[in-house]
Amino acid sequence: MATLEECRAALGKLVEQFDEIDDESRAKHVVERTLSCRISDLDVLFYGRIHHDGLDPFHDEPPADGRPADVKLTIMSDDLIALVDGELDLARALLGGRVKIDASFGDLLRLRRLL
Repeated sequence: MATLEECRAALGKLVEQFDEIDDESRAKHVVERTLSCRISDLDVLFYGRIHHDGLDPFHDEPPADGRPADVKLTIMSDDLIALVDGELDLARALLGGRVKIDASFGDLLRLRRLL
């Protein structure tokens, strides 16, 4: 099981990786959405926001407006690390039940093109 700090670092790396996506792809596939990432084995929740300019850093505190996230990801700590490091394929992880994403169908298609 990965530590809380390792998960924070992985989410930070994900933000950096998102910044590497070209502007054209972001403009085509990104719409503004709030995100939550539940690390199930650590029982922690991180919150973020995706938009045309990038992916904001994840925080421990929920958004002030109190609304639920548009896209909710649930994952184990080790799987988060493997996913961000490119050792775990998102599609296989979803099919195998290692990653759960609660989002609209359109958001799922957009995410698939970006990750």
